[in-house]
Order: sequence, then structure tokens, then C-alpha cells
Amino acid sequence: MEYLIIFFGLMVFLFAIGVPIAVGIGLTCLAVLVIRDGITAIPAELFAIQMLRGLNNFPILAIPFFIFAAALMNVGTVAGRIFNFANGLVGSIRGGLGHVNVLASMMFSGMSSTAVADVAGLGQLELKAMKERGYPGAFSVGITGASSIISPMIPPSIALVVYGWQSNTSIAKMFIAGLLPGVMIGLAFMVMCFALSYRYDMPTTPRPKLPELVQLFGRALPPLLTPLIIVGGIWSGIFTPTEAGAIACLYALFLGAVVYRELTWAGLMDVLASTVRFSAIILFIIGIATFYGWLLVRLRLPQELAMLMTGLDLNPTMLMLAMVVFFLLVGCFMSVVEAILIFTPIFMLTIQSLGIDPVYFGVIMVLTLSCGVITPPFGNVLFVLVEITGMPFERVAMAVLPFLIPVLVVVLLLVFFPGLVTFLPERFG
Repeated sequence: MEYLIIFFGLMVFLFAIGVPIAVGIGLTCLAVLVIRDGITAIPAELFAIQMLRGLNNFPILAIPFFIFAAALMNVGTVAGRIFNFANGLVGSIRGGLGHVNVLASMMFSGMSSTAVADVAGLGQLELKAMKERGYPGAFSVGITGASSIISPMIPPSIALVVYGWQSNTSIAKMFIAGLLPGVMIGLAFMVMCFALSYRYDMPTTPRPKLPELVQLFGRALPPLLTPLIIVGGIWSGIFTPTEAGAIACLYALFLGAVVYRELTWAGLMDVLASTVRFSAIILFIIGIATFYGWLLVRLRLPQELAMLMTGLDLNPTMLMLAMVVFFLLVGCFMSVVEAILIFTPIFMLTIQSLGIDPVYFGVIMVLTLSCGVITPPFGNVLFVLVEITGMPFERVAMAVLPFLIPVLVVVLLLVFFPGLVTFLPERFG
């Protein structure tokens, strides 16, 4: 148990003093090895071997593929086409552009794969439209930031890929399991927008005639096919999630270079450079976290934690509620991918010993950790909104935080009714 205290205590201390996440994890592992065996007994090649073992994995290849596809989709008019189609569908409903904001995020999440990409791709467009039509600034910023939480739940989701790989759970099942919770969050946001429309002035747009709506749909259809191709191909068994990432890249290249002709050679080089940078960061963290997980298992810390948790005599529902609170706090200080890499190997044995479905646990974990992207002090989406709007960080945070309420309501529904998560993968997985 003393090693468990060192693992958590030292790592939290290093994060608190500003040490980068990957470096802090590596130093924690090194400190544990030195305390246990002495510095002279540590094989020099141990870190490299374990890091390569984690990266030499076929499912991990899906991550740079999906990052590249998302970056390609952020080039040109894709976001605008999706926004205009969503506006045609729900812009005339009471709550107006609030509903459009949510629906556009649900559509765009099938291409963006991360919350930050969603805000960066759609955020400026949504905020500009809402400002021009006189929507309250706090409401516009709040719903734009909060709706980005949908992205990690709807495939292709990098967070779900990482969890599936780390927990040895089917990534295809994770993708399918995230669909219904993602839709539920979108509907919960729409209910809140409808309720707030009685408090704030939210102009609506005229309902377009059917020919105009068909035209908007036709303009948005090619990018909207991306998630259908990915999920449909995985669902039908035509290709694996990793192969789906490659297909998504080819399709995004085809749209940008052939269909829309907006992707220039210089733009492609910029997309490749950003993909390499983002992929390198994530893969380096994955490599370090692989060593962290290996050391945890070697010291039998997950087994000790499982015995401790089962000794508390908590039923699965109460344990999941405790996990929700824990992951909400963790998400305030760590990114989703980093937290998944660290805590999945720690808790996996515990949830299995209590008969909790790993797919269900993974969806709850990813969703609650994703709340951290819109919570202080390190919410990435908040910083993107500060950059876009020029508003102080405190005002942005206060505008977004009320929209956590519908997300938490959905989380509680999923905790008390696990079938909402497990139904689709059990039926079609």
C-alpha cells in the first residue's frame, strides 16, 4: 500500500508544481523503482522496452488516422455547411441558435473526434452567428463550450479508442456504446436551451421551404457521411476501427481535394504538420503510461486496490457514483486521454471483480472526465473560447459551468440505468 501512496502522492505533487504530465509519470515510475530496488538495479533499457511495447499496437494506429481526418475536415467550408443545415432543421424552434449550436456539434463530432477540435472548428462560426442575431453573450459562450462535450462520445472518439486499447475492450463496442449517451447529452442541452428561451431573448430563424432544406442537406451530406461510413463499416464488420481511421482519412482527402477543391498543397502540409505534432504528444504520453501500467501490475497495486474496494461492501451502483465524483475531480486537472491511461489499469480489476461491464464503465469514465474540458483550472475548451471571444477566463468559465447540469443529469441516468449504455453493443456489437 505504501507504493500506492507514492504512485499517487508523488505524481500529484509533480503535476501541482507544473511538471509536464508525461515527465511527471515517468519520474514517479523511476522513484518507485529506486525505492524498491535501488538505482543500480534498474536496467537502463527498461523504460524504452516498455514504451515500445505500448506503442507497437495495431489499435493505437487509429489515433493519428482520426487526428488527420479531423484536421482535414476543419479545412474549408465543412463547418459552415453543417451549421447551415442544422440551422435549417431546428433554427425555427423556440431557443433558435441554441438548438442549432447543439445539433451542429452532434453532427460535427462525427468528424472532429475531440472537444477542442469541435470548438475550434465550429466555435467561431456559431458565436458570430449568435452575436449578429442578438443572443446574450454568456448564453452563446456557455452553450458553445458545453456542447463540445458531445464529441468524445460519438465516434470516431480518440478517448474511446485509448480506453478500448488500455482495457483490452472492443473498440467497436465502445464506439457503438457511446452513440446513445452522446445523443442524450445533446437532447438534454436542447431542453435547457428551450427552458432558457423563456428568460432570454433568443430570436428564431424562419423555417426554410422544403426545396431549400433539401439543398442545405445536399451541401452538408458529403461530410455527414463520414461517421456513417466509420460506424457502418465497423458495425457490419467490413473493416476494423483502425482501418476505419484510414478510410476516414482517404474520404476527407477526397472531399477536400476533389469534391470541394478547398485543400491546397500548402494547406495539406499544415494539416500534416499539426497531425504529427498532436499525434507525437499523445503517443509519447501513451508510451510513458504503458510503463506506468506495467509497473502497477508488477507491484500488484490494482489487486490491492480491488481488495480494498470490495472490502468496503459497496454495491456496483454506489461504486459507480463514487467513481463519477472521482473522475469529475480528476478531469479538472488532467486531460481525458492522460487520465484514461493512468486510471484504467488501476480500476479495471476492481470493476471486473464486482461484475461491472467494462464497456459501461468506459463510457461513464470518458463522459465524466470530458466534463473537465469545460471546468477550471485547466479546461482546454475554456482557453480556446478565451482566444476566440477575447473575454476574461473567469467570465468564460462562469458562462459555461451552468451547462454542466444537464450533463450530470445524463450521467446519473446512465449510472442508475446501465442498459442505456449496454443495449446497443449487446444487440449489435
